[in-house]
Amino acid sequence: MVSRVKKPDDKAIRHDWQLAEITGLFLTPFNDLVFLAQETHRRYFPANHVQVSTLLSIKTGGCPEDCKYCPQSSAYDTGVKADKLMGVEEILVEAESAKKAGASRFCMGAAWRSPKDRDMPALATIVKRVKSLGLETCMTLGMLTKDQSQTLKEAGLDYYNHNIDTSEDFYGKIISTRTYQDRLETLENVRESGMKVCCGGIIGMGESVGDRAGMLMTLANMPEHPESVPINLLVQVEGTPLKTVAEVDIFDFIRTIAVARILMPKSYVRLSAGREDMSDEAQALCFLAGANSIFYGEKLLTTGNPAADEDKRLFARLGVQTI
Repeated sequence: MVSRVKKPDDKAIRHDWQLAEITGLFLTPFNDLVFLAQETHRRYFPANHVQVSTLLSIKTGGCPEDCKYCPQSSAYDTGVKADKLMGVEEILVEAESAKKAGASRFCMGAAWRSPKDRDMPALATIVKRVKSLGLETCMTLGMLTKDQSQTLKEAGLDYYNHNIDTSEDFYGKIISTRTYQDRLETLENVRESGMKVCCGGIIGMGESVGDRAGMLMTLANMPEHPESVPINLLVQVEGTPLKTVAEVDIFDFIRTIAVARILMPKSYVRLSAGREDMSDEAQALCFLAGANSIFYGEKLLTTGNPAADEDKRLFARLGVQTI
């Protein structure tokens, strides 16, 4: 049975959240918070539908940024070698496979600080060819100028992913090679071009509850909420500075999903990196807390992810339909 969605009241969607309010949500008893998140979710989305995307690294390794969580950074010895941009036909094979597996959106990531203008014609061709398969398209290529954003929009790119990662206060402890404002400017360029925004962050990097609240406040107080909000659980990779950070309590991660759902009711909240190490029960709680998007596929750029067949079995047990 498909649940009916109640007619939402868009006046309830806010862009003026205060840090104390959001921190208060994080401190709400777990069951009460998840109940509120699920109640919010059902006002805007079918209760048992999950959107499915597939993510492919189309240019791996050699990134000049020093993000302390990232195995693709040239600053760390993680065993990831630098490759050139994949060819169009090779990418199309992967896109067709993703579509057959049930993905409705194909996301492509390149380990760049930002693309060069000389890269744009090839990227535009890739977008057009993937889109011709009947898939939604998304890219994450680093920082974009206004002209680059417009080029991708004109090629037909539906979404651009550019995460803020964490709060502005904690950001400098994770990344030094680009500023928080750099990220916000790229997001503004993407939004102004007319593309949809995919933007979220990472939990488990040693940040405080206040930092998680600050990250979500930045997203929720944007003039338009990101259409897609990926919430990642840090995957600790040997060779990166965050390999030894204390693991986050899974209930704290689920709380972040729930708060994101409450703050941004119309956004797809994506249960993203870190799922490979989550139990089925933990993932089910994330869906109950308002997550309604995942990545299919055995790899997210360079780190592991559950196989599509495993996800399909879990969805069958939960009575979840994919879109």
